[in-house]
Amino acid sequence: MTDPVWTPTAGRIASSRLHAFIECFARDKRDYAQLHRWSVEEPSAFWSAVVDFCGMRLGLRSATVVEGFERMPGARWFPGATLNYAENLLEGDGARSAVVFVGEDGERRELTLAQLRQQVAAVARALEAEGVRPGDRVAGVLPNTPECVVAALATASIGAVWSSCSPDFGSTSLLDRLTQIAPKILFGVDAYRYAGKVIDCLPTLASIARSLPSVQHVIVTHHAGDDRSTLDWPRMQRFASLLERPGETGYRQLPFDHPLFILFSSGTTGPPKCIVHGAGGTLLQHLKEHQLHSDIGPGDRVFFYTTTGWMMWNWLVSALASGATLVLYDGAPLHPDPGALWRLAESEKVTHFGTSARYLQTLEKSGYEPARKHDLRPLKAVLSTGSPLAPASFDYVYRAIGRDLQLASISGGTDIVSCFVLGNPMLPVHRGEVQCRGLGMDVRIFGGDGRAVRGRKGELVCAAPFPSMPIGFWNDPDGAAYRRAYFERFPGVWHHGDFAELTENDGIVMHGRSDATLNPGGVRIGTAEIYRVLEGMPEIRDSVVVGQSWDGDTRIVLFVTLADGQALDAALAGRIRSMIRSTASPKHVPAKIVAIGDIPRTLNGKTSERAVSDAIHGREVGNLSALANPDALARFRGLPELAS
Repeated sequence: MTDPVWTPTAGRIASSRLHAFIECFARDKRDYAQLHRWSVEEPSAFWSAVVDFCGMRLGLRSATVVEGFERMPGARWFPGATLNYAENLLEGDGARSAVVFVGEDGERRELTLAQLRQQVAAVARALEAEGVRPGDRVAGVLPNTPECVVAALATASIGAVWSSCSPDFGSTSLLDRLTQIAPKILFGVDAYRYAGKVIDCLPTLASIARSLPSVQHVIVTHHAGDDRSTLDWPRMQRFASLLERPGETGYRQLPFDHPLFILFSSGTTGPPKCIVHGAGGTLLQHLKEHQLHSDIGPGDRVFFYTTTGWMMWNWLVSALASGATLVLYDGAPLHPDPGALWRLAESEKVTHFGTSARYLQTLEKSGYEPARKHDLRPLKAVLSTGSPLAPASFDYVYRAIGRDLQLASISGGTDIVSCFVLGNPMLPVHRGEVQCRGLGMDVRIFGGDGRAVRGRKGELVCAAPFPSMPIGFWNDPDGAAYRRAYFERFPGVWHHGDFAELTENDGIVMHGRSDATLNPGGVRIGTAEIYRVLEGMPEIRDSVVVGQSWDGDTRIVLFVTLADGQALDAALAGRIRSMIRSTASPKHVPAKIVAIGDIPRTLNGKTSERAVSDAIHGREVGNLSALANPDALARFRGLPELAS
């Protein structure tokens, strides 16, 4: 086994919530492998224990924990039980800090739990006055501000279904999503700030409202720029006016699997999938991940750099149910300098700092070392997701951010609004590995023949049902599209589409999306293995790797955007190839390396390998509106470097 880069102290292990859970429910399972095996082999006992330990509030509690566990999909969790998601997040000590917001311009606002409850109640009563009923959809085109949290929880409190998008989405992308779910009420923002600029949103908001016949009312929050008193659409109303009429707190008790959120896939190969998540399963999974895997509890202050269009926003909001304070930020993460988020972490005494692997890579390349400039003593954990975290980034975190931190690389997705593999406060951290498979998640790595493998790459699957599986897709009444998306490759087993490896440490190495796997000479290669090498090269600012069909085979093509002052000469190209050969393997070495000005990314910031592959092969790209920078694709078409 490799030596860990961090090992929790005995005191830290003993004080963790996971240790307390074991003491209460599984004292004979001291080894995590034993605990995990119990959690997947005895799901009724495990998930019932999570409900009790994490303090999940149920209106009614059924004796049956799971019905039809042998069906995948088709199992039902806590049939007959009722709950309200918002109640679980809002009940408790009203005096405690619930939400802190800090804007890019330095604006700071704070809400106690009592104030948050009051605002949620007022907005909930306003929604009911507009005729919103259980099952109706309410949408938000909002930045990561307290108003978005209030609107989502007000929606949940009355049993309506919440769906949010970031205001930087274009009108086409917004309509691709919202037209499918036909929201009755639309929340929007007048403007937002990013990198020192104020972006006016009212024209887009009015335009999409006119294009959505289902929308009866638009509620506008003020965030940036002039607080205009006149609006451009007759059925627009200011969010602040809703708070002037306080309402009584009330929570509608609903079935465990009542719809809570609709999340959208990136939609790079067609219209975004509308993934419906249930209230009980979402909350139960988040409670487990927050308390047992992330050690979040009362007094903790949780920050995650996210937009409202990414599932990590939903994950973050649920931390209220564990007694934590949400620390929200809206703006550019590196503006006006790389210290922006670390000044926030210091001033707000953040205990859990969540971000993306790409941010950590960019921060390292900037040369910024937060621990040298900021007092980060309250910080207990750094969480990273969005793409595989390179081994070099593990070194950077422990060198430049803190030596005594749980670095939790986590991976799951919009599809499950949670994680398959994630952190563990009782286990060591090994360089380049996710710490463990999630409790209650029967995660395995399958070879092409559908058999579990260890120590070699394969498909990440989940072989048994789990509570946060989607209820289904919107507008998919017979479930055919849902089954096709996850159960076609391995019938009866959730196939997630990630290329991964189970290590000798029982950790997981993520190798990227399996639909981006390259096959030169019939050898399967994950693109993440190449990215890991490039992330340690200061000359490279960004990159994308694709396979090009060539001479009856596939050849690897690497596109790079260069740091300022760099040129792709023979020396740099040779160094890139040499490092890939020595760090990965000769099979990973690209046949072509091409400098490019910009690389297409989805609206959630992920590199779109499929769009690049379509472009270089002269194919039509499935859904340009899913890309944040679709104009970048033009540079990939007809490249002379790829003609020979």
